[in-house]
Amino acid sequence: MKWQKYFIVLITLLLLVGSGCAKNEEQIIDVQKRVGEENNYEDFHKISDHELVQKVKEIVRDVDWEMAKVEMARPADYRFAFQFKNPNAEAKAVLYELWISPNKDKVELVIEAESKYAQLNEKDSAALFEIVTGEKLSN
Repeated sequence: MKWQKYFIVLITLLLLVGSGCAKNEEQIIDVQKRVGEENNYEDFHKISDHELVQKVKEIVRDVDWEMAKVEMARPADYRFAFQFKNPNAEAKAVLYELWISPNKDKVELVIEAESKYAQLNEKDSAALFEIVTGEKLSN
């Protein structure tokens, strides 16, 4: 009889943990590409693959952000933001602006609303750029 109680408690805990994980909202990344030389953007594509979204989240989370208000010489080459697949999910969208360095070996990111700036290393730049654009950075 005693083992049945433990078994019921164990099953209940597993169900609670499982249902808590199910509430983890799936996200997509909306990517926009600059059109022309002005500050005009068009929808480029959406990234919905869970693993790719998680990889981008890891990269931007692990960046050493500098608190700085920067003025770049030109508008960002790309912009992207994480969005929840569920339109009823409430979250503040953070807009990441992405510039390609002149040598085309690194990318720079700015979160203007938070006055944050970062230049990524070559490895993270290449990975982020390929996920966001579908192209190799050196192209």
